[in-house]
Amino acid sequence: MVCSAGGKLPVPGKRNVLVTSALPYVNNVPHLGNIIGCVLSADVFARYCRNRGYNTLYICGTDEYGTATETKAMEEGCSPREICDKYHAIHKEIYQWFGISFDEFGRTSSPQQTEICQAIFKKLLENNWLSENTMQQLYCNTCKKFLADRLVEGNCPTPGCNYDSARGDQCEKCGKLLNPTELLEPKCKVCRNTPHIRDTDHLFLELPLLKDKLEDYISSMSVAGGWSQNAIQATHAWLREGLKQRCITRDLKWGVSVPHEKFKDKVFYVWFDAPIGYVSITACHTQEWEKWWKNPENVELYQFMGKDNVPFHTVMFPSTLLGTGENWTLMKTISVTEYLNYEAGKFSKSKGVGVFGNDVKDTNIPVEVWRYYLLTNRPEVSDTLFTWADLQAKLNSELLSNLGNFVNRVLSFIAKEQGAGYGSIIPDALGAETHPLTKALGDKIGSYVEQYIEAMEKVKLKQGLKISMLISGEGNFYLQESQFWKLYKNDLPTCSIVMKTAAGIVYLLGCLLEPFMPSFTLEVFKQLNLPSAQISLSDENGDIEMAGQPWKFLPAGHKIGTPMPLFKELKDEEVEFYREKFAGSQADRTRRAEAEAKKIAEGLKETKLSDGKSAKSNRGKQSEEAKPKVSASADAEISISRLDIRVGLIKKASKHPDADSLYVEEIDVGEAQPRTVVSGLVKYIPLEDMQNRKVCVLCNLKPATMRGIKSQAMVLAASNSDHTKVELVEPPQGSVVGERVTIPGFEGPPDNVLNPKKKVWETLQANLHTNNELFACYKDLALTTSAGVCKVSSISHGSIQ
Repeated sequence: MVCSAGGKLPVPGKRNVLVTSALPYVNNVPHLGNIIGCVLSADVFARYCRNRGYNTLYICGTDEYGTATETKAMEEGCSPREICDKYHAIHKEIYQWFGISFDEFGRTSSPQQTEICQAIFKKLLENNWLSENTMQQLYCNTCKKFLADRLVEGNCPTPGCNYDSARGDQCEKCGKLLNPTELLEPKCKVCRNTPHIRDTDHLFLELPLLKDKLEDYISSMSVAGGWSQNAIQATHAWLREGLKQRCITRDLKWGVSVPHEKFKDKVFYVWFDAPIGYVSITACHTQEWEKWWKNPENVELYQFMGKDNVPFHTVMFPSTLLGTGENWTLMKTISVTEYLNYEAGKFSKSKGVGVFGNDVKDTNIPVEVWRYYLLTNRPEVSDTLFTWADLQAKLNSELLSNLGNFVNRVLSFIAKEQGAGYGSIIPDALGAETHPLTKALGDKIGSYVEQYIEAMEKVKLKQGLKISMLISGEGNFYLQESQFWKLYKNDLPTCSIVMKTAAGIVYLLGCLLEPFMPSFTLEVFKQLNLPSAQISLSDENGDIEMAGQPWKFLPAGHKIGTPMPLFKELKDEEVEFYREKFAGSQADRTRRAEAEAKKIAEGLKETKLSDGKSAKSNRGKQSEEAKPKVSASADAEISISRLDIRVGLIKKASKHPDADSLYVEEIDVGEAQPRTVVSGLVKYIPLEDMQNRKVCVLCNLKPATMRGIKSQAMVLAASNSDHTKVELVEPPQGSVVGERVTIPGFEGPPDNVLNPKKKVWETLQANLHTNNELFACYKDLALTTSAGVCKVSSISHGSIQ
C-alpha cells in the first residue's frame, strides 16, 4: 500500500477530530448489525463534525491478520492474501453503497502496519513492560500444529452459559473472554479431533504493572469524554477482576512477525496489532501521521464499536500506547452499541443469519431508508430488533407521511404557476418576526436545534435523529395551522411568510439530516436548486443562530428546482416477500434458490418448443409460483409493541373542577397540541409536584370522558401492594419529549387506538411492574428511551397502571 505524501492534517486553532470505527474482520460479509455497530454510526458523527466546520478525519479498514483469515482461507482453498483481497473489495463496495464517508479505508496487511507495530513492540520491550512465559496451548496431532484461539471450539466454561460453540478466544453468547485451554470438550475446527495440551513459549504484556497509568487515564477520560455507560461498565468489570498478563504472540504464519530472535517464528496476536491498524491506516493517508496520533493537545479521538470490542479499546490498546512512554493521542470518547437482533434471533456472520450488506442492494429499498431505519433502531442502551414490519412502518409513517410529505408539499406549492403558487420563486417574508404563528414556530425550532447539537456532541445519534424528525412534524403542523391554501387567496403577504418560512425549514432539515441520510439531503438540495457545498451547521456561518428564524435561510427571489416525491410506500406483499426471502441462514436461502431454479428448469424442459405461446404461458405461470404466497393476516397478537407509550412533559396541572380526587393535566407528547389527561392522583402526589415534569404517557387508549372532561391519554404510575403509595413512572434525564418508550426485543408500530373489546391493555398491564432496582419493566425487560431506563422513586415490586 502506497503512503500518500499529502492527506488531511490537523489545523492549528481549529477543532481537530479523529474518528475511527472498529476494523471489520476481512473473513466474511458484514451484516446490518456490524454496519450499525461501527461504520455507519461513526459515519454519522464524522459527517456531523464536518457540517459543524470541525477538521475531521475518518479512518477505517479491514482487519486482515490472524486465525480468522487463515481459517477462511482453508475453507475456500486459497491463500490468506487472496482471501484478504477478495473480502476487502466486498467490504469496500458495501460501504460505498451505504454512503460511508471514510477519509481512508485501508488494510492492516500493509508495510506501514508492520513498521509501526514492530516499533511499538520495541518500545515496550525497551521499557520492560514485556515478559516471557511458558504457556500451555492446545496442539492438534492430526494437523501437526499449535491451534490458535479461533481454531478451537468447545463448551463455554462460564457457569450458566453452557454455549456449545464457544471460540477459543471469546464466547459469542455470554461475551466472556477465554483461553482455548479453558474450553470444555474442545475440538480442532479443521479436523474435529480432540487436541492435547503442550508447552510453548510466548511474550506477554504486563498489564498489572501498567495498572496505575491505565486507571489514571480511565478515571479522567471516561468523565471528560462522556463515555457511554455500557463502555464504562465493561471496562470496570475488567478492572474489578484484576488485570492479568496478556499474551501478545501467536503460533501462526499470517501476521506481523515478532522482531525478536527467540520468537521470530511467531506473529503478534491479532488483538495486539489490530488497534494499531488505526495508526497504520492513517500513515497510509499521510506520511505526517504523527500529527494526528502523537498530538493529544490538539486532536480529539472518537472511537465507535460493538460492545464485545470494548476491553481491547479501553484497556489493551491504551495500555500498549502508555507503555511506550510516548505522547500518544489516546481515545477521548468511546461510543458502544449493544446487539441488533434479527426477527426471531441474532444476526450471525458465522451462521449466515440475517440481512447482509450485499443483500440490501437487491431489495430495491433506497439507501436512505436503510440508513434511517438502522439509525432509529441503533442499539445504544440495550439490544434492539430488526423486523421487516417495523421497517415498513417507519418508512411509510415517518419518512413518507411525515418528512417526505412536508418537503413535497412545500416545494410543490411554491413551484406552481403564478396564480396558483409562486412560479418556483421563493417569496419575500416581510413582517415574519411579528407573525405570531411563525414567531412561535421559530422559537420552538431554535430550541430543537440547540437540543440536536447537544445530543450530537454527546454522540447520542438516535436522539439527534428523533429531534430532526420532530422538526419535520412541527413543519407539517405549521402548514395545517396556517391554512396557507386559503391565505394564498385571501392574504397573500401572510401566505408568503408561511411559504418562505416552510422552505427555510426544508433547507434546515436537509442540513440536520445530512449525517443520517446524505442521499436524501442531496436530493432535497437539488430540488431547492442549491449546491451541496452549502450544507452547513457551522457557528461561524451563523447557521445555528438562524435556526430560530427559518424564514432567513433562503433569499427572496431564489428559484427552486423541480419537486419530486422523495419516498415510495413499501407494501404488505413486498414485506412478506422479503421476510420469506431472507428467512433462515444464507445456506438455507441458497438451497431454496437452487431448488426453485431446478423446478423452473425441469418445467422448461417439458415445454414443447414448437408451441411458443404455450411456452410463454408456462414460464409466466412458473414465475408466479416461484413467488412466496402472501397469507391473509390474522388478528395481531397481543404484544407490548402495540402500546404507544411516549415521553410526555406536563405543561400544566390543576384540580378537576367537579371531582376532588382527579387532576387535569395538559401534556406535551410531541404533537402539535398538548393532550388533556385526567388522572386520579390527588391523594398521592401534591399538585406542585405535578408541574413541569416528564412522565411516561400511554397515548393510544380510547379517549374516555371523566366527570365531564375527555381524557386523551393515561399517565403511567406504580403503586405498592396495598395501594397506599403511588409514584409516577419517570423517563431518564435527557429523554426527548414525544419519543417512544420501548422494550428491548419488542419492536413494531403501535395500534392507532387500542380496541377495548380485545382487552389489549388489560392483558399487557398484568405484566407491567417495578423491579428491585426500581426499573419500570414489562416482564423482566426495562422500559427504555434513547437516554436510558424509566424508573420510579422508591416503590419496588409495584404494579404499573
